[in-house]
Amino acid sequence: MNSIFEIKKFYITIFVISIFSLLTALFIEFFLGYSPCKLCVYQRIPYLIAIFITFLGVSYYKNLIWLYVLLIIFFSNFILSGYHFGIEQEIFSEFSGCTSNSLNITDKNELLKSLNSEVNSCKNVDFRIFGLSLATINFLLSFTILILILKVIKNEKNK
Repeated sequence: MNSIFEIKKFYITIFVISIFSLLTALFIEFFLGYSPCKLCVYQRIPYLIAIFITFLGVSYYKNLIWLYVLLIIFFSNFILSGYHFGIEQEIFSEFSGCTSNSLNITDKNELLKSLNSEVNSCKNVDFRIFGLSLATINFLLSFTILILILKVIKNEKNK
């Protein structure tokens, strides 16, 4: 009975972290007025998927597959946020979706569309919390969640 409570508590914790992360990102975007870059938007997707996986994990807690799915989700988010952090630190160069250099100024419709939808550069850090960019915080959070998932998997396998 104690094991069931612990695994369900773990899924609920991941659920709360995911909801909090998404709500924080949306608050910063819509209420504080900071526009996210494309990588920032992509980094929200794993949290959204994790919300649905945690529902399955709570419902079907005896099946370890949900822990492995969460492991893959947060590993991909770890890689994505690490890449974004690397771009901010100028370790990696930006991918073409981060910049608006592919603008065709001879086509007036494309020029108007590009003016209405400005693409933020992935290397510009407009918002920080405690001196850390959101990509850095996401990188550290994803790493922490990865470690926790690995510990839970290890504990569940040893039972």
